[in-house]
Amino acid sequence: MRSAMNAHNSVSRRTLLTGGLATGFLLAFHLPLRAAVNEPVQPKDTTDGKFAPNAFIRIDPEGATTLVMPQVEMGQGIYTAISMILAEELDADWSKVQLLHAPANEKLYGNPIFIIQATGGSTSVRAFWKPLREAGASARAMLVQAAAAQWNVDPASCTTSKGEVTHKASGRTLSYGALAAAASGQTPPKDVPLKDPKDFVYIGQPFKRLDTPEKVNGKAVYGIDAIVPNMKFATLAQCPVFGGKVGKVDDRAAKKIPGVRKIVVLDDLVAVVGDHMWAAKKGLDALDITWNEGPNAKLNSKAIWDDLRAASAKDGVVARSTGDIAKGLASGEKLEASFELPFLAHATMEPLNATVHCTPDSCEIWTGTQIMARVQSEAAKAAGLPVEKVTVNQHLLGGGFGRKLEPDMVVAAVRIAKEVDGPVKVVWTREEDIQHDVYRPVYRDTIAATLSAGKIVGWKYKIAGAAIIARWLPPAFQKGIDIDAIDSATDVPYDIPNVHVEYVRAEPPAIPTGFWRGVGPNNNVFAVECFIDELARKAGKDPVEFRRGMLANQPRFLSVLNLAAEKANWGQPLPARVGRGVCLQPSFGSFIATVVEAEVDEQGEINLRRATSVVDTGIAVNPDTIVAQVEGGLIFGLTAALYGEITIEKGRVQQSNFNDYRMLRIHQTPKIEVHVVKSGEAPGGIGETGTTAGPPALRNAIYAATGVALRRLPIDRKLLAAGKKA
Repeated sequence: MRSAMNAHNSVSRRTLLTGGLATGFLLAFHLPLRAAVNEPVQPKDTTDGKFAPNAFIRIDPEGATTLVMPQVEMGQGIYTAISMILAEELDADWSKVQLLHAPANEKLYGNPIFIIQATGGSTSVRAFWKPLREAGASARAMLVQAAAAQWNVDPASCTTSKGEVTHKASGRTLSYGALAAAASGQTPPKDVPLKDPKDFVYIGQPFKRLDTPEKVNGKAVYGIDAIVPNMKFATLAQCPVFGGKVGKVDDRAAKKIPGVRKIVVLDDLVAVVGDHMWAAKKGLDALDITWNEGPNAKLNSKAIWDDLRAASAKDGVVARSTGDIAKGLASGEKLEASFELPFLAHATMEPLNATVHCTPDSCEIWTGTQIMARVQSEAAKAAGLPVEKVTVNQHLLGGGFGRKLEPDMVVAAVRIAKEVDGPVKVVWTREEDIQHDVYRPVYRDTIAATLSAGKIVGWKYKIAGAAIIARWLPPAFQKGIDIDAIDSATDVPYDIPNVHVEYVRAEPPAIPTGFWRGVGPNNNVFAVECFIDELARKAGKDPVEFRRGMLANQPRFLSVLNLAAEKANWGQPLPARVGRGVCLQPSFGSFIATVVEAEVDEQGEINLRRATSVVDTGIAVNPDTIVAQVEGGLIFGLTAALYGEITIEKGRVQQSNFNDYRMLRIHQTPKIEVHVVKSGEAPGGIGETGTTAGPPALRNAIYAATGVALRRLPIDRKLLAAGKKA
């Protein structure tokens, strides 16, 4: 339970001082969230007359404490968690805390793990845990110094609590507001001691999220809600074939529709601008567009899978090699398997959108994005302007899941806005959103393993799939290895003496691929944990007991596995065609064990009965948010396992909306229990762990219930109904 977190997730003081304090955007919201996000022109981060010791903290003479948010809020509760971390070390008065979203500023607000300004990869708390605590502690020390100088006492004799400095010996107290001016003249101290976790007041408490009230009463403003004066609305169509261009456009019928103001024709898309969204939508429907489909018009899923399977037969770049794999594979009974995962769309609740106002010498954008600074720079290129002439106003995101780690929707909106006089809100229809996504890649994993004396002695694992990192963050793509693609493959938790892991880069032709809530781990955890169950059966062992036998040196993994088995009633009798499946995973710096209980009927349909997760994510900043994130992740991952697949025919995505890209319905959702292990370790990530846990645990439950070893998603109901082994 006390094993150290990965060293590469730590943030040094030098990093903090030279760039770790560098990101944020201003969404001034607090317990009144509306003030920050509902205004079309958001408040600027001003330090005039305020105590502003670093990039994150502002205290005015009245004592209002503004915390500048370096990460974006897209439903994961990060505004509340970041506020708790800062307020804890600052000893701020929680009732006086308000939030401001940081501006596009990579130097000040860059994510220490990514270097760039980005929210993703379950990194927000992991990356900013130490920098934010140091920022709060340093500011608190400066306030104490200011009070001690005024009272002519030793700073060590002063204490802080709820936005006040107190000198107990004399009974004197000063508020942070009263000290703001004097504290501004203090020299920031070096190496301020951080609080012992036993002294935490806020961290570890199940705080209500700051953004919830406004989301419940409808006052919260997402990117799609932003309204600016004299704004027009637009929606667009892109060539249904990847890489295709606009041929001819007959707009005569569209121009007759009331409210249609302009037809914008670019080389690769057509947009209709109207007085409102309905006019734009009806105008787009009335267009007669001929597309030049280009070279990808014959592309189909079969060809993509044929290419991937051929690539996976090739040797890859070695990502890990421990022991003697040749000896290991020759030392026992050998089993082999391959696992495949399909393209997936994001289908966020909030469709893609961006509001843009372009003039010859400026460009202003209102949107919700996971990559604010990159959006600013890419928008500047599209607008033909210097970066400093582009302003990005950040709003709440109605889901991101990695889709809004891409700037393409904003770039398209800027290109359209350049053709429009005044601001224009560009909104993608759900069909356009799903059929022009940046998809989770197709993956194929091949595994060979040997068993001896009931344990795995040889493990050869090969991943074939796209290298998202090579495109998205080239400096992180080194020696042919995509660090995301191999995540949770090179660090399997089990004690296996001979391990060999390879990666084959295999880019699908023409299909854009990107991050999808878990990406590499949701591929690798599925393949690894499914095959572990098959090996357990081959060894004649219970799946939980089989895993326990290989975790002697992994106390945190063993702890969550044991507790999950206990809470899920592992080993208790079940009805016919009902099974329990387990998944144990190292993902995003957290340790999680999950048990899914499911029933399979004679037609192969699945009834999700129960899901139990135990998570050790280190210090739980806000336990309530951790539970919510695991619950949501499980539903997201189970949805993908049951229904998720994007298929291609004639160069086109065949799915278009929720009728053929299904979501899990409320009545299908199982009873979910999440247990958070109390830990003193540094926090891990939590936003994606549930997503990666759900599919393998469900597949293993199906395996236990039916004996059918599925090795491909989504779940093949016909195969289950037939009772044949995959």
